[in-house]
Amino acid sequence: MNNPNVIVIGSGGGGAVVAKELGEKGLKVVVLEAGPWYGNSQWPDPGRRGAAGSSSSPKDLDIALFRNQYTKFEGEMNDLITGRLRWGPADRNRPPWFRNLSERGFVWQVAGVGGTTQVYLANSPRAFPEAVEHIWPISYRELIPYYEKVEATLPVEFAPTTAKEELFYYGAKKAGWPLIKTLNVTSPGYRPQPNAILPPNKSLMNPAYSLEQLARMEGCTLAGHCINGCPHGPSMDKVAKRSTNVSYVPLALQTGNVTIRPNAFATRIMTDRHAADGLTAIGVQFRDTWTGETEELRAEAVVMAAGCIESPRLWLNSGLPQNPWVGKGMVNHYMDWVTGLFDERDLMSVLGSTSTEPFVGHTSGARLDYPGLGSILVTGLSPGLTGSMSFGLSQAGYASHPYSAGISAFGQGWVVGAEFQEWMFNYRRTLSIAILTDDDVDSRNGVTLDPMLKDEHGSLPKIRYVPGRKARRNRKELIKIAIDLLYKAGARKVQLSDWPASLLIHIESTMRMGVVVDENGEAFQVSRLYIADNSVHFNGLGGVNPTLTTQALATRTAEKLIDKYFGD
Repeated sequence: MNNPNVIVIGSGGGGAVVAKELGEKGLKVVVLEAGPWYGNSQWPDPGRRGAAGSSSSPKDLDIALFRNQYTKFEGEMNDLITGRLRWGPADRNRPPWFRNLSERGFVWQVAGVGGTTQVYLANSPRAFPEAVEHIWPISYRELIPYYEKVEATLPVEFAPTTAKEELFYYGAKKAGWPLIKTLNVTSPGYRPQPNAILPPNKSLMNPAYSLEQLARMEGCTLAGHCINGCPHGPSMDKVAKRSTNVSYVPLALQTGNVTIRPNAFATRIMTDRHAADGLTAIGVQFRDTWTGETEELRAEAVVMAAGCIESPRLWLNSGLPQNPWVGKGMVNHYMDWVTGLFDERDLMSVLGSTSTEPFVGHTSGARLDYPGLGSILVTGLSPGLTGSMSFGLSQAGYASHPYSAGISAFGQGWVVGAEFQEWMFNYRRTLSIAILTDDDVDSRNGVTLDPMLKDEHGSLPKIRYVPGRKARRNRKELIKIAIDLLYKAGARKVQLSDWPASLLIHIESTMRMGVVVDENGEAFQVSRLYIADNSVHFNGLGGVNPTLTTQALATRTAEKLIDKYFGD
């Protein structure tokens, strides 16, 4: 493999965007991805060692292969230990890569081309302006053209209304919330979810087409299961849910300048000291996860887009200059989950139907935003994930006696036994709401190196997240709003999960702009080293989904990198 102009580490929400932008400007780019590549003909069975080391042709993308590998089976896809979409090597007979959490919980991240966008809900709201303006090193106004470019590229569309969204809107209106009519949210209200999902298939209601035929056509089928990854579309670049493996990766390959190497875990940033630039990134050392062999690749610039845990871990394992904010300041949106159960008669009066059909439509198609507090999102999961998220994750213990029968009007905690059976028997009459909480940056939260434990890639990351006073207060207020909305919508029973703090799903701010990197994403202490993932966010964006902001910043960072080092 020839030395490129730029090495990008990671192919998820930020890395694939940077690669596409650089490739379009004529720069030679190599993307190193730790996990497998699904839907690429060079790896017909990604779980076994293949002959190919890398791929640079869009002709290698194979939608038929992708459909076979992205199934609707929850365990096969999402099991954190053995699933295809996990944080671990391509060989699923081997254990996942270990992270040491100081608190009870887990990190929901995915290795593989597309990164964690493979399991995201495609929710793509902009940051709340008040969380950026006069706080970040750049203004909110400066972000808008980059938001617009990403929204047009993916593209981002407002979610269609299915039964669960209609019921959510009904409850929001009854509770007195106004409709938000802007992408730049400055006051509380509800709105359709801006999602990176193609509009519904125009033939969706045509009985002449079978479900199998519709799944091979362009457009969303409203089939749900998006968290498992979406295999619906006529080609890889037209898959309905716009994870980066089906949006920015095909665009990057089409430039003819981008090569992606999966199964390549970066272990060290290589540096040299130059008279003009001081300490300078000159390449990357990485490990082939199949052979165990260590290789080196040199370039004129390096972009870290490995995520909020692996980017600081890589910095620390590389022995780069000490900075008190490297790995520190983690934000997590201190999430929670509330589920309501509805009677058939009440649903009929609101929806004209006796069920909410949680599995139909976008996984999350509507939201209520409250700048200063955070957001609540209607969320419809398949039965297994609903059982886990609504009734199996809690820091409160059992909601009632483990073997009690009947659902109380309000409960909090684990639900088991006869009560759990009753909830799941009535699954098709439930509505679930996820809660995303704004929090302050706290230097005590974040990623350090474990002083004792190592794996084949170096010292392991040790992760700490404890929500602050602001997060705890905001979560309580958002829970009240969600419960009130459900009751206003007609719920006769409501169950609060009370999730533990360390369910690390929306993690940000461990390599913050203004303290670790400058306003253009370049490290203050290492020239030609850029960072382009969630870790550069200065804060938690006010409590909204982070991916669109990461992609906007990655677009901007690529532009600034080109202007500074490749302007001629």
